[in-house]
Parts: sequence; C-alpha cells; structure tokens
Amino acid sequence: MKPQNLLLLIIMCLLTVACRMGTGENAQLQNKENGINVIRYDKLLNEYVRSNSFSALQKMNMDYRQPTKILIEEVLGLGQVSDDTISQKLKKFYSDTTLLRLMADVEIRYPNLDEVEKGLTKGFENLRKEIPSFHTPVVYSQISAFNESVVLSDTLLGISLDKYMGEDYPLYKRFYYEYQCRSMRPDRIVPDCFVFYLMSYYPFPFQEGSCLLDQMMHSGKINYAVKKLLEYGSTGDAMGYSETEEKWCRENEKYIWEYMLKNRHLYARDPMVVRKYMKPAPFTAFFGENAPALIGTWMGTRIVSAYMKNHKDVSLQQLLETTDYHRMLEESKYLN
Repeated sequence: MKPQNLLLLIIMCLLTVACRMGTGENAQLQNKENGINVIRYDKLLNEYVRSNSFSALQKMNMDYRQPTKILIEEVLGLGQVSDDTISQKLKKFYSDTTLLRLMADVEIRYPNLDEVEKGLTKGFENLRKEIPSFHTPVVYSQISAFNESVVLSDTLLGISLDKYMGEDYPLYKRFYYEYQCRSMRPDRIVPDCFVFYLMSYYPFPFQEGSCLLDQMMHSGKINYAVKKLLEYGSTGDAMGYSETEEKWCRENEKYIWEYMLKNRHLYARDPMVVRKYMKPAPFTAFFGENAPALIGTWMGTRIVSAYMKNHKDVSLQQLLETTDYHRMLEESKYLN
C-alpha cells in the first residue's frame, strides 16, 4: 500500500472512531441547543422487550448506561447491571401482559413530548435567569412500572410516562385510589419535574422540633418557585387544583387560618395532624369533604407570597435558601 493511501486510511479510521465516540453516552445525553430534548428511552425499552432487539439493548447498555442502571437498580430493584443475566431479567419483567399493554398505551398516548419539552425549556430558562449557577439536567422518559413519577441522579432527570396517563386511565383503577389518580395527568409532568428538581437542591431541613408550620412553609416556597418559573396564574394552578377547589380555598382562607391557630395546629408535631394537611387524600378531613387535599401546601404558598410581596428585594435564590420559617411568617404579615 502506498504511504499516502495508508495515511488516508488512518485518518478515515480516526474519524470513524471519533464519530462513534460522538454517539456514545456523553453525546447522546445532551439537550438541544435551543431547549430541552427529552430522550425517548421508553421507546428503546419497548423495542427491546417486544422485538428482543439486540441493537436496542446495545444502545441501552452503551449509549444510555446511566438511565439503564437507575431503572434496573433503583427504580425496579431487579439486581445489579453487572449481572450477566440482568438483560434477560429486565425483558422477563416487562413481558408481563399488564406491562406490555402499558408500554403500548404509553406509545399511543405520547407519540411526541413537544408540550413537555416546551414547558421544561421555559422553566429552566427562567430558573437560569434567577439562579445562573443552576445546571439544566438531561431529561429522558421511561416506563417505571408504576414506580417513581420522577427520578433524579446528578445531571439526569427521568420522567415515568406511565404515571401520567390521565386520571381516567383504565389500568390505574386496579392499582390506585381515585384521589391518587387525579394528579396522574399529562399537565402535571412539568410542574412535578420542577418540584422534584428543586426539592433535591433544597430538601426539607428536618430537625428535632420541626412542626407543621415548617413543612407548610418549605413546601409553600417550592410551590411558589414553581408558580413563578412556569408562570402559573395562581397558587392552585401550580398545585393542579380545579377551579372549584381553588375557589373553596380562597373563600375559606381566613377560616382555615383561624381554625389552625385556635386548635394550635400550626406548631403541631403530631404526625397524624401534619399528614392531614400535607399528604394526598380525598379531602382535608378538618374542613369537610369540599376542602381539597394538600391545604397545608396551599396555605404555605400563600404565606410565602405575602412574605415576598413585603420583601421585593429578596431574590428567588435567597428565598429558596431561607429556612427560618417562623421569622418568615412573622415578617409576611399574613392576614394581618
């Protein structure tokens, strides 16, 4: 072979290697230059399970190693990715008839994720304006077999599309109560992503003596941030309340507050009391069947909103870093 031909061959080989490296995990797990591009890992998994596709499996193990590891080890708990038989275990797990139907339904329900990408792009653009040091995670979609709705790991954010099939999705009736299904709607994907994302950076500072007020305010400031980042019109919109639920809260806001003060619930540490204000349920038991669940978060957001109205010099970053909730309540002049 002539020297110049040999040199040309070497250059071509180097270019081929570079191209292959460019299609590896670091290159694949990137966002679009002008916004979020949700990687359809769920479709890749579906292809592997339904067709026993070697190329799909190879992409899962080579191009998307981290999402595969998270799914197998953390979400499903099937074992270690280093196990020689783990691919067969994964395929067998998803070959269950219910999960096969679920994967097919997800593909029909979500032919694309344009609206999700649009919402995430807007939210992270607004977040970077408020806090430039925040990085934008790489976002991918998965099917978690009704496990976690959103998973986070370092620079990754995974969305379990099977948890957002709509509150009337038939399979949900076999596994969830009606009140649980209400939040399993496509329009809750983006706000849930930001709630989980912000909570991972600003976890609840639990300590001895933490009370309902602390949890209300912490959850409220996260919801306030989501409301601002995603430009929701009201506290209830950010939480996914219906117009009727939002109206009930507004009409009864003063009554709720007075009830909490009268019964000393604000500083309660009793888990049962805290749970009734802060956890999903058919309704908030203290106020009757017309009172929506999660009133603690709604009230917390209202207090945070009052605080920010009286402290226009406080940035969103400063708010998120603040944990002296008793002082915040005092300075909010809420319902004074």
